[in-house]
Amino acid sequence: MTTSYERVEPRRVLSAGSADGTRLHVEEYGRSEGPTVVLSHGWTCSTLFWAPLVRDLSSDFRIFAYDQRGHGKSEAPASPRGYGTRALADDLEAVMAAVLDDGERAVVAGHSMGGMTIMAASEREAVRSRTAAVLLASTGSARLLGSAQVMPPRLGSRRLRGAVHRQMLVSRMPLGPVTRASKAALRYGVLSPSATPEQVEFTARIVHACGARERGAWGRVLTQLDLDAGLTALTAPTAVLVGTADKLTPVAHARHLVELLPHCTGLTELPGLGHMTPLEAPLAVAATVRGLAADHLEQIPPERAPGDGAGAGAIPRPVIAAEEEKSV
Repeated sequence: MTTSYERVEPRRVLSAGSADGTRLHVEEYGRSEGPTVVLSHGWTCSTLFWAPLVRDLSSDFRIFAYDQRGHGKSEAPASPRGYGTRALADDLEAVMAAVLDDGERAVVAGHSMGGMTIMAASEREAVRSRTAAVLLASTGSARLLGSAQVMPPRLGSRRLRGAVHRQMLVSRMPLGPVTRASKAALRYGVLSPSATPEQVEFTARIVHACGARERGAWGRVLTQLDLDAGLTALTAPTAVLVGTADKLTPVAHARHLVELLPHCTGLTELPGLGHMTPLEAPLAVAATVRGLAADHLEQIPPERAPGDGAGAGAIPRPVIAAEEEKSV
């Protein structure tokens, strides 16, 4: 099946004000009413990141995607205090209050820092009451530096590797124009060796558009991440998804999430894929979202609702190894 990596034009654009006054850019896609999905992207990304997933889901769902503060078209915080997991939670709460009525619920999907956003907001009643189910894709809750594998273990001690990974996260060096070398670095660091040229080019467009100051400020937050408490408070039915070649949040993080989540509906490990799973495997990610919606949301179109039977109270299912056809 062909996947397009071109931008999807939103049917509506709106703005949500966070607790500290930061304005957040929100885009609506798909149906004007019906089952709703809220998408929260990761570090150095933007709403553009979700284009392949949006394209697949738009025929059946109302979809809202927003730019994290300091990313895309959302405002950067006015002070350094505006960077942190509390601010991420504030922003998700503001977006969900803006796009969902009281009593209305959505499937909330987060990739990387977007998943951390959901964990950070897990105790917010305004978020909990509007959340039917959650997808945590390619993310972790704590101790990111020690487990990252961008620098291979054979090249140094654990302390040295942690220092190198930390510097990569906090660096404010401008990335400059997209070049062959920068694309090769991104393929190595966040994609899989089998990533297509279109996937690499699309990733480079997104990451290089993130401002150096904002990238470094959020990278510093990630070096100190500890959201295990938020993870245990995430009581909504939650699916976990990861690529087995993810160097930033390796499989061990996904398995840690499964252990701590109160209501995990299953773990999907995508063989050979890297950190950018919604770009490399949009059909697999979309299938997980559809399954969550079919099991935990009302008004799901029956012809496109492949629920896999994991309803409330289901025990976590075994690891699912999923392959996806890659063609562009």
